Amino acid sequence: MLQKTKLLDQVNNPYELKKLKPEQLPQLADELRAEVIDAVSVTGGHLGAGLGVVELSVALHYIFDTPDDILVWDVGHQCYPHKILTERKGRIKTLRQGGGLSGFTKRAESKYDDFGAGHAGTSISAALGFAVSGDLQNKQDRNVIAVIGDGSMSAGMAYEAMNNAGAMDARLIVILNDNDMSIAPPVGAMSAHLARMVSSRGYRKIRGIAKGMVENMPRPIKDTARKAEEYTRGMVTGGTLFEELGFYYIGPVDGHDLDHLLPVLKNAKSMKNGPILIHVVTQKGKGYKPAEQASDKYHGVSKFNIVTGEQKKSTSKIPSYTKVFSDQLVKHAKQDEKIVAITAAMPSGTGLDQFAEKFPKRLFDVGIAEQHAVTFAAGLAADGMKPVCALYSTFLQRGYDQLVHDVCIQKLPVRFAIDRAGLVGADGPTHAGSFDIGFIGALPDIVFMAAADELELSRMLKTSLDINDRPSAFRFPRGSATGIEIPNVIKPLEIGKGRILKQGSKIAILSLGTRLGEAMQAASDLDNLGLSTTVADARFIKPLDKKLIRQLADEHEVLITIEEGARGGFGAFVLEELATSGRLENGLKVRIMTLPDLFIDQDTPEKMYKIAKLDAQAIVEKVFEALGKNLGDRAFLA
Repeated sequence: MLQKTKLLDQVNNPYELKKLKPEQLPQLADELRAEVIDAVSVTGGHLGAGLGVVELSVALHYIFDTPDDILVWDVGHQCYPHKILTERKGRIKTLRQGGGLSGFTKRAESKYDDFGAGHAGTSISAALGFAVSGDLQNKQDRNVIAVIGDGSMSAGMAYEAMNNAGAMDARLIVILNDNDMSIAPPVGAMSAHLARMVSSRGYRKIRGIAKGMVENMPRPIKDTARKAEEYTRGMVTGGTLFEELGFYYIGPVDGHDLDHLLPVLKNAKSMKNGPILIHVVTQKGKGYKPAEQASDKYHGVSKFNIVTGEQKKSTSKIPSYTKVFSDQLVKHAKQDEKIVAITAAMPSGTGLDQFAEKFPKRLFDVGIAEQHAVTFAAGLAADGMKPVCALYSTFLQRGYDQLVHDVCIQKLPVRFAIDRAGLVGADGPTHAGSFDIGFIGALPDIVFMAAADELELSRMLKTSLDINDRPSAFRFPRGSATGIEIPNVIKPLEIGKGRILKQGSKIAILSLGTRLGEAMQAASDLDNLGLSTTVADARFIKPLDKKLIRQLADEHEVLITIEEGARGGFGAFVLEELATSGRLENGLKVRIMTLPDLFIDQDTPEKMYKIAKLDAQAIVEKVFEALGKNLGDRAFLA
């Protein structure tokens, strides 16, 4: 049980935190950890990463002067303790809920969130921007700190930023939160002593005198002296790579021992020149046994029982689209040894953890390196393998240049399984798959499909695996599928061929993706209102089923397209075809339904699609709008 007098009750912001004595901070950290566990048990979210940085969060806000000092968190998975300490404690149980706190840092939410993030590897680049801006605006006394996890350090962008920072000799502090690096030296009293020593003013003063002594010596002697000093420290404390990039390395430091953390951070704060990297070793899930013992350290969890750690799983027996994709891919891989799978640090999120269990040598998790993932897949395809590159829609955005240059221009048969298409609920706009229809649909020589249900997804995977002369992609959403049965034998689709599911005569709804269910409901409602309605499933974004589009245009008064993507996507492609074929000149009424031109904050997917006006009611209203009538005025139907 927590102490009766809770320190956390006294701390609502960093100013109040600084009133505590250093010896009180371990108790505060314990209470903060309990608060995070309690909140996430109610809301679900990212737990393990936040538990690992509780002491670090306390120490950073205790030593530095936020929000005047800049604190940039990478990804934001670990920002829950930070949010509690920065005036959001009373709202912490609204995490990831509609109208509540974001699950990531968000500039619009708080003055303490200096930079928003939902993807990894961005913190050092952003922090360097703040550091350079501070110099240009005469804010030299301001400290800039980036906190980046070892997983995020697999992103090439992090090294690009460090290389730039080192070359500029920018005053910047990078905290490397190492919770999984096996190469890290043992952390204990000796390493803590060395870290404090090399960050101390006395050591830096002696180092400065020594540098001054060799400054005017011949270059070979000067270079030898520099390397001797760096490699001597590297052998004792590690960090030679970071020294070569121009950073002054300190560490490793026990990230859960405030007696070690506080003096090192204080020393780093006093340094006025050059970039610094502090290597902090933490334990993901620290302080909560179920998280510590779980293989994923409770990275992302649903609501759970605090005592047992048991997560409250959905009672639905309907599998998710991701699970369907995973099952089907494993099935095909058993029959074809050339099938390999690639993911970028998301084996469980993309369902490829199941593939890894069956075919460990054929699953490649490249880390947070989507650009590499795409070109790596291109290399595999160029040598005759059948790579399936499974990425979230928003993660594929990072590999777009490689998709263009390394895959499409060379017409290599890489298959892209694009998960998290459309709106994704609690993860909010940073993870919403809004733009892939437009940016992939613009590329020549690619087959691009969108699944309306799990059977269609299964057929699209089969279709993609059968395409060996060009790239292909298929998109599918997060969440439960529809529950229809999938046969044992899966037939591929005819390339570029859609389907009509319901035939009418006056209104045509051309659906792409899983809005098909809403389209069918809208059609039923319209039929009841006396408006005979056709519903078609486009299936293909590229190549378009031009014959189907022209048929719908020729046989109906109103044509509605609907898609789970931003403007400039499928509807725009349909409009271009209608214009090119002269079908906009004879009175056809066309309306395009896409995601609105805004980023929609987190909520349930159902509520988000209602906000986006992509539900059945909105389709009916759009039809009446096209007819120039009000939904309440039905006299014209008689």
